[in-house]
Amino acid sequence: MIDEISIKIAGEAGQGMQTIGIVLCRIFKKAGYYVFANQDYMSRVRGGNNFFQLRLSNKPIYSPRKKSEIIVSLDKRSAGLYKEEAADGGVLILDKKKFGITEECPCFFDVPLYDIARGIGSEIFVNTVCCGLILAMAGIDFKYLEEAVKDTFGDKGEDMIAKNILAARSGYDYPESDFKNKFQIKAFAAAETLLMDGNNAVALGAIRSGCKFYSAYPMTPSTSIMDTISHFADKFNIIVEQAEDEVAAINMIIGASFAGVRAMTATSGGGFALMVEGLSLSGMTETPIVAVDAQRPAPATGFPTRTEQADLDFLIHAGHGEFARVVYAPGTPEEAFYLTIKAFNIAEKYQVPVLIMTDQHLADAYRNIEPFDLNKAKVQRHIISREDSKKISGYKRYQFTESGVSPRAIPSWIDDCIYVDSDEHNEEGHITEDAGMRIKMVKKRFYKKMAGLKEEIEKPAVYNLEKAKTVLMGFGSTYGVIKEACESLGKDFGFVHLSQVWPFPTVDLSLLLKEKKDVLTVENNAGGQLARLLARETGIKVKRSILRYDGRPFDLDYLIKRIEELG
Repeated sequence: MIDEISIKIAGEAGQGMQTIGIVLCRIFKKAGYYVFANQDYMSRVRGGNNFFQLRLSNKPIYSPRKKSEIIVSLDKRSAGLYKEEAADGGVLILDKKKFGITEECPCFFDVPLYDIARGIGSEIFVNTVCCGLILAMAGIDFKYLEEAVKDTFGDKGEDMIAKNILAARSGYDYPESDFKNKFQIKAFAAAETLLMDGNNAVALGAIRSGCKFYSAYPMTPSTSIMDTISHFADKFNIIVEQAEDEVAAINMIIGASFAGVRAMTATSGGGFALMVEGLSLSGMTETPIVAVDAQRPAPATGFPTRTEQADLDFLIHAGHGEFARVVYAPGTPEEAFYLTIKAFNIAEKYQVPVLIMTDQHLADAYRNIEPFDLNKAKVQRHIISREDSKKISGYKRYQFTESGVSPRAIPSWIDDCIYVDSDEHNEEGHITEDAGMRIKMVKKRFYKKMAGLKEEIEKPAVYNLEKAKTVLMGFGSTYGVIKEACESLGKDFGFVHLSQVWPFPTVDLSLLLKEKKDVLTVENNAGGQLARLLARETGIKVKRSILRYDGRPFDLDYLIKRIEELG
């Protein structure tokens, strides 16, 4: 038995790699294994080359690997593309007859996948045949696959369930003795877990926070946030509006928030570019909102379905003028859930826009995680109650306070008018061009609120800093690969990871890194944006940066190789 394996299912768009992958994730999770799964897909409905990759282990894992023990090729092109990525002793399953392949390769395992599927009734069963093959090689009891088939095809009728079980059994019983149980992982006892990707975690965090209005224009890779919230909208009394564009989406959530409900939108960098005027409107009117930027490679359309971390500078400075905002960068589904709840609480407490920065890798990568602790997920409202609203007279929406935060009344709960203005205004909300009032309002919106927000900064995550000679530093989705790299490289390596990038944790980082001479940032961008931000805010200059900007996430082997090359 071995400690872990990786499985890659590859083929053309439309061949169902994601379906196989998610079913396998559920099976392996139910069988008690830790799972990390990520997708690589092209921006097309048919053709091209996509893959779904799973890594399985008997201990928690956070990142993909380069090599795979089991590769399934559903088309001819995939066999050529990925045969070099088979691990030592690994197997690439293919149908030579179907693909017209005559060459020999030590890793090839020729299986008449399509003949088996046609014998059951149709080539559509080839995916289920492949699931059976994979589970047999991994030494997983067939009962898990039978249960998964019944769950997946339960609404398709008894005949479809029976045929899929037959297809699964045909694949499960096919492997020769050399391959049966070849990649079986050492067993362990695992607690009940949730299979979660970043977008689902954000959506569930928003629902837990009491979000009651969600508006967005669909844009990869943020769209599944809207899908999940829509799925639960009736149960939790949430209005979901697919806006005509991103300008409308952010203005709608500003209006909803002004009316008293928690509101959110999500998009990617190109859509967020359209939202920045609305972002400034939120800043000027002191209307709390939450917005997600699920990053993808840019500029312009870029790589619509791939990953990058190049919007860091953009989100910190987005919008015209100066106003307080918060930018979170969760690194795991767990952080995505809890930080989304905090985002709503902080947005309302300080009456500012809060931005959540994710990316395609975090958005679409699955991991099994411990169930969320709802005791840690407290919802904190910061509005004048209905009862106290009845006592208000002479209400000033922008009343000056020591903290810069004015008491926030909800329209229709008070008898007074509420004046809100996008022009510069006085305490009542009326337009002014008085220089003295302008200075007071800027201090209120910017200086005072930023002072309060700096007291609420998420602490950086750290590992082995006392003993480390080399410190890796990252933000957002690089958390997992940095963590595993340090654990693999040994006691001379530690890391610092930021789940909040603005306000920047200047004091914490100055203390953590003050005596560390060898600091490397690990970033999915070309400019080393985190390294530049660190130097600007703390004066600490990193020795080197490991940058990846080909649209692909860091895998564990790639990062370790780059670190070793740097010495």
